[in-house]
Amino acid sequence: MSDDEVRELRALLPGVEAAVREVGARLAERRPAEPCPAFTLPEARARFAELDGPAAAELRERLGALLPRAGWVDDELHGAVPAEGEWWLCDATDGAVQFLLGLPQWAVTATLVRDGTAVLAVVHAPQLGARTYRAVRGGGAELDGRRIAVVERELAVTVAGTSQPPTVAADPVALRRAGASLSAVAGAVLAVRNLGPTSLQVAQVGSGHLGLFWEFGPDPANLLPGALVAAEAGATVTDAAGAAWTPGADGFLAAAPGLHRDVLPLLLAID
Repeated sequence: MSDDEVRELRALLPGVEAAVREVGARLAERRPAEPCPAFTLPEARARFAELDGPAAAELRERLGALLPRAGWVDDELHGAVPAEGEWWLCDATDGAVQFLLGLPQWAVTATLVRDGTAVLAVVHAPQLGARTYRAVRGGGAELDGRRIAVVERELAVTVAGTSQPPTVAADPVALRRAGASLSAVAGAVLAVRNLGPTSLQVAQVGSGHLGLFWEFGPDPANLLPGALVAAEAGATVTDAAGAAWTPGADGFLAAAPGLHRDVLPLLLAID
């Protein structure tokens, strides 16, 4: 990206962060203190829509005012990322399961995508110390206003993060690879954890709180914001075969460069 483009995006960041923070604060006020009593999936979805719908609408209004020329990806869960043009891809409550259970591990994300590539991202965790990651392509990554960088460690003392895309149950290949990779990685690292929102876990690779994050199955909406943060913090971000990651890839790996080199063979060995 040109210097002028980076400056333009950095000038946009404060407004995006303010919108994300305010939406997050209102959601935190409405988050149930106790687990949602919904018994069936339709009941849980209905309750979630009551909370998420107004928040998503507010995000759309706020970000649309900041950058009127950008479009809006309506379905962040299933929709493909447009390959051309400028689009907002946002999630008012990334970590819906935790949110409904009254747990603090959820986040609000906003990502600006140009021609299929994330160029600006904000990942905000309202109830985890109100921590905020933000990044601009070519402009570095920050956590709560300070520049961040990945941390190298030996694989044996690394804490790895993982998750599963929302549609993984319908993808038998991804489901099998997820299980096989968990066994492979767990035997090589200090610990494997699923710490909630995918976007937040990938961003935590960029700040060194996690050494690496991987998953199998397409998951562009959840991966794009954290992937930009991690890459701008110095992480190597690829698919599970070591090729450049794209939103349509069926696997993902982000890690400090040395850790990426060490863990990639474990994923490549999975059939």
